[in-house]
Amino acid sequence: MQKLTSEIFVKIAGTGSYLPGKPIPFEDVDTYLGELRDAPEKIRKWMKRVKGLMKELLDVKFYHFAMDPDTRKFTDDNITMSVKASRDAILDAGLKPEDIDLIVYGSAHQDQMPTASVRIQEALGIELCAEISVHANCTSAYKALLIGSDMIRLGRYKTVLMVSSNISSSELIAEYYNQPIVKKEELFLRYFLSDGASAIVLQASDQCNKGLFVESNYIESCGGNKPSAMGNKRPAYWMNPKEEFEQGFHHLAQMFQEELSANFHEPGGSVFYKGIRRMFDIYPFNLNAVRFFQVNFPSKHIAELVMDECVELGIARQTLYSKMASMGYIGPPMAFLCLDRICKEEKLNHGDVILSFVTEVSKFMQAGYILKYYEV
Repeated sequence: MQKLTSEIFVKIAGTGSYLPGKPIPFEDVDTYLGELRDAPEKIRKWMKRVKGLMKELLDVKFYHFAMDPDTRKFTDDNITMSVKASRDAILDAGLKPEDIDLIVYGSAHQDQMPTASVRIQEALGIELCAEISVHANCTSAYKALLIGSDMIRLGRYKTVLMVSSNISSSELIAEYYNQPIVKKEELFLRYFLSDGASAIVLQASDQCNKGLFVESNYIESCGGNKPSAMGNKRPAYWMNPKEEFEQGFHHLAQMFQEELSANFHEPGGSVFYKGIRRMFDIYPFNLNAVRFFQVNFPSKHIAELVMDECVELGIARQTLYSKMASMGYIGPPMAFLCLDRICKEEKLNHGDVILSFVTEVSKFMQAGYILKYYEV
């Protein structure tokens, strides 16, 4: 543990990611996740009609699912995917697992005990470290990064592993649903979501040079007076599993576009636009320096809409960065995975800024970060 000092900078020492299985074409999603043969006939007909619309709206060519379509068994889970991404990031940083002082895990939600962070610690073979688990839908990876960055800035820890994973397929396969009572809003997410994991290793530095550094982190919740647009119907206590299944309380649902749009768009701009403006007010910087702008949305259509607003702020349209077409939307890990691809596939120049922002719709939580590259 370091002494408290204001002269500690946060360097991204390594990045890693993991996508399970082979790329699955959009046309084969229903085969992998399973046909809903016991769903009401009108639901099955609707799914056939909506699939073409989803293909055009999302522009996703391939997905990754951590399951075998023949055996119907999962080939990975949130822990194994997290460990694979973590090992990749730790190796990229030139470190060993035992060098990690703190693990911060972020996922959409979790029902396991003990929590994922200690399971990841055990699987990595780390005898002693601090750990925190964060479960806040698509903002959880951003919150993990904020916690890790601030812990380093406070001098509490020198080396922090942030890891995020999401196995969406486990809530989307045919066997998960109580099919006779399934609803439309519980099914179209099958064409949005994919599986994967990503990780970042942060290290304390006494100066900003030769690398990518965390400049600032931001989180907020602007949904205090808005209805939840995504989630399940589980109460805040454990239900009898049989009753939960019979009532379909475990089904993950999201509002349709019309309802979602009514809560996402406000007078004066979208909640995304207003949120990122609030972040810029607190953490001003030169927007002309943005090299990559990673907008964490599951739809190309929505990303392009918010990009129209962000151009007015001075963010160049060509900075928009996405990998969704080649892997689907993997939820919280998408932020770290895109960063991993940028670090390993792109050449950053001195002063380049990587900007990322997300709006999640379970309760309109928002988060962002600003990273800057230094050569000298």
